[in-house]
Amino acid sequence: MAEARAQPAVEVEAGADAASATFTLHHEDHTMGNTLRYVLNKNPAVSFVGYSVPHPAEPKLQLRLQTVGPPAAAVLQDALGTVHDIGQHVLGVFDEAVAAHKAKPPASR
Repeated sequence: MAEARAQPAVEVEAGADAASATFTLHHEDHTMGNTLRYVLNKNPAVSFVGYSVPHPAEPKLQLRLQTVGPPAAAVLQDALGTVHDIGQHVLGVFDEAVAAHKAKPPASR
């Protein structure tokens, strides 16, 4: 029996040079696409970023990235780190707010 191959989380289709590429992120949707697009647009090294979800029944996100010089893969990796940091910050603030709410006496909730 043939073994099923695990699909990679990210596929990279290289552009004309290292400064451009199309990344396919499997099992992602508009939530990640819009978040990455926003973070990447804030980076002055990015000249173009766009994403698409080809079909709702197909769980993948295609992200096209062009930079003004740095390798697209490195810029995307930095953006993913930024998204992670933002998520950690939001989670920390939420946990603090929940703890503060639970610490209040029931009458003042």
